[in-house]
Amino acid sequence: MAAEPAREWSEEQLKSDDLPKKDIIKFIQDNAAHSFLNEHKLLGNIKNVAKTAKKEQLIVAYDQLFESKRFKGTEPIEEVTEQVKAVKIDDKPKEVKTEVVDEGPPKYFKSVLKKGDKQNFPKKGENVSCWYTGSLEDGTVFDTNIPTTARKKKQTKPLSFKVGLGRVIRGWDEGILTMSKGETARLEIEPEWGYGRKGLPESKIPPNAKLIFEVELVAVD
Repeated sequence: MAAEPAREWSEEQLKSDDLPKKDIIKFIQDNAAHSFLNEHKLLGNIKNVAKTAKKEQLIVAYDQLFESKRFKGTEPIEEVTEQVKAVKIDDKPKEVKTEVVDEGPPKYFKSVLKKGDKQNFPKKGENVSCWYTGSLEDGTVFDTNIPTTARKKKQTKPLSFKVGLGRVIRGWDEGILTMSKGETARLEIEPEWGYGRKGLPESKIPPNAKLIFEVELVAVD
């Protein structure tokens, strides 16, 4: 489990105009578990989050982070606890623990649609830029950032984020780290590495949904 971070600011400092929203968002993104960021809608580029999030919401999230202790590295322990509770009494505890600790095979499948340069692979923490389309198994598209016209393409920028840091769902983090610049791939992501049992109702993603993304890695820097 990751070490518990210390509080950086008092309530007075948080409410002060001298403390930018971006600083609070960065602290929470650096220290909170992925599911916590998802629930508080704090995933994504810090600038974009700062545009939509109110200072009051960020203060509440900051306080709740320390109250709930849902820091990075705590999620696997919670999952183990839930799975152990679900085990029948006649099961052998040692075998169960071994199965829980071992995550097994990856929770996504990747197929290459277009090869990349095979040289520029992103490293954890590096910034990547992607065009993507996300759909459910029945073909329903729930999200895309690909422009529909040439005119829109000039005005639209690909999604950029630091890969491998939990800023996106785990299926993306793991899958994109295997891609090289210029590559287009199809990622079929199981619910465990997507939005899990809760889904993402605001994006019309149902609980336990398998997600299918076509992702083009256009830049690594």
